[in-house]
Amino acid sequence: MKITVTSILVDDQQKALQFYTAILGFVKKREVPLGEYSWLTVVSKEEQEGVELLLEPMAFAPARVYQRALFDAGIPLTSFSVDDIDKEYERLLRAGVTFSMPPTPMGPVKVAVLDDTCGNNIQLSQML
Repeated sequence: MKITVTSILVDDQQKALQFYTAILGFVKKREVPLGEYSWLTVVSKEEQEGVELLLEPMAFAPARVYQRALFDAGIPLTSFSVDDIDKEYERLLRAGVTFSMPPTPMGPVKVAVLDDTCGNNIQLSQML
């Protein structure tokens, strides 16, 4: 068994696609229209045959409550790994990304937390 798709809740799929591709650097993998929404996924530029990230629309009211509670508590919905967190932090700051936590050592990792503009805190991590 292996993970092939994981989801992230987004308030607007097209806005999320723009952020995750133009800002974070992921690549659009699939877009299958399904009525009002799409099965819309992105993948890492470095692993285009790897795990897909589904930009999941919040059409289910409890999903909005869950996402808001996590965001308000400062809890990241998911985490992405990077090779050089300080370099990525500086690049994303220049692109206008807002961080609630700058790169911070935490034991064997250094982490930072950003706002994805779609209602989520996202953690970046680098193994030290």
